[in-house]
Amino acid sequence: MPAQLVCFERNCRARFPIAEVIYNCPRCGGLLEVAPDPPNASPQDLKTLWRSRRAGNQPLDQSGVWRYREMIPFLENHDSVVTLREGNTPVLDAPRAAAYAGLDRLAFKHQGFNPTGSFKDNGMTCGASQAIRLGMKRVACVSTGNTSASMAAYASAGGLEPVIFIPHGNIAYGKLAQALEYGARTFQVKANFDQILALVRTLAERLGIYLLNSINPFRIEGQKTIMVELMDQRDWRPPDWIVLPGGNLGNISAFGKALREMRDFHLIPNLPRLAVIQAEGSAPFYELFHSRDRSALRPVERPETLATAIRIGDPVSWPKALHEVDCSAGTVEKVSEQEIADAKAVIGRCGIGCEPASAATLAGLRKLVAAGTVSRGADVVAVLTGNLLKDPDYIYRYHTGQLEAPGGVAIQSSFGNSPVVTENDPDRIAAMLEDY
Repeated sequence: MPAQLVCFERNCRARFPIAEVIYNCPRCGGLLEVAPDPPNASPQDLKTLWRSRRAGNQPLDQSGVWRYREMIPFLENHDSVVTLREGNTPVLDAPRAAAYAGLDRLAFKHQGFNPTGSFKDNGMTCGASQAIRLGMKRVACVSTGNTSASMAAYASAGGLEPVIFIPHGNIAYGKLAQALEYGARTFQVKANFDQILALVRTLAERLGIYLLNSINPFRIEGQKTIMVELMDQRDWRPPDWIVLPGGNLGNISAFGKALREMRDFHLIPNLPRLAVIQAEGSAPFYELFHSRDRSALRPVERPETLATAIRIGDPVSWPKALHEVDCSAGTVEKVSEQEIADAKAVIGRCGIGCEPASAATLAGLRKLVAAGTVSRGADVVAVLTGNLLKDPDYIYRYHTGQLEAPGGVAIQSSFGNSPVVTENDPDRIAAMLEDY
């Protein structure tokens, strides 16, 4: 049976053709997912094939997404694929960050090495390719930054017209600059992310625009390959824990789906546990996970955090996310603005840069280790979702003691590294360096 769109709701499970332009189940309104057939090859043959493709010069083989195309078989013809050689992101050991978290070891899977500097590229190559397959001319998204940058790049590369909607005044300029540079028609709307998403879904239906937010199931298929590549890099040995930040919850949905499929296809022996970290001011998933009634998420009307990539109060993928955390016997934690800022500075002192939302992973790990949820000797991989230069203003303000949390509360520069202004005097500079 070829790949199909399937309703995620367990009481429905309605199926639809892969070429239908739908984002929710027409019968019950539930989320959709792509249900592929198992790969037509043995696990060892797949592993050998994927490893051999690393040395190839074909565009699909050079992509860290399409190299694993047997795991995302929704395109019968690969002529419509839009690739910027996404994926191929490193796993970096971080001893100093491990010590800060209270762990013996810690590695970061750094998605900031992607073409537009975030994990969104892994999903957008699939979403843009599906748009071309469907004959679409325009694509749209709502974004606090990374999605807009990625969609603009992939749409333009594929000959599509990108249209972006962002919350007015709530976007890091490093991300907005990318969208503008890649030629996106950009609207700054005076509303929050969740309100704008409802607006854009109305416009998409009215004007025939293809929506490329994480509600799009093909985005999830591309983001799955982050986990496939990670397992390949680890020679198919799953870690004990995988930790990631939570905003609209597309990543946790994709990661869990990938890991379950790899286990079912006998590519890995077991599931690692998944931990999702949210910012305190934007933590509806944390509240849902720890509540007695888990049947419905209660949105945060005015989500607040300086980690703009996870400033989302009503994440659309929460049913999938809850399922994946539960399936892995995982957990959800929340962290303060101070904890995020300090963790980000510690990651920087490992020689590894990341955007603020990424640092929520280390901040959350520190709390989970202190609580005994994650053991000191655990094998842990944390996912850094975005590049250091996504929000350089945040970094400068932290290190110079000017960073304030929402509401005007000063954030302490616990690991501050302010530049020093000095005269052109070698003796004075030498003395300062000796005292450092």
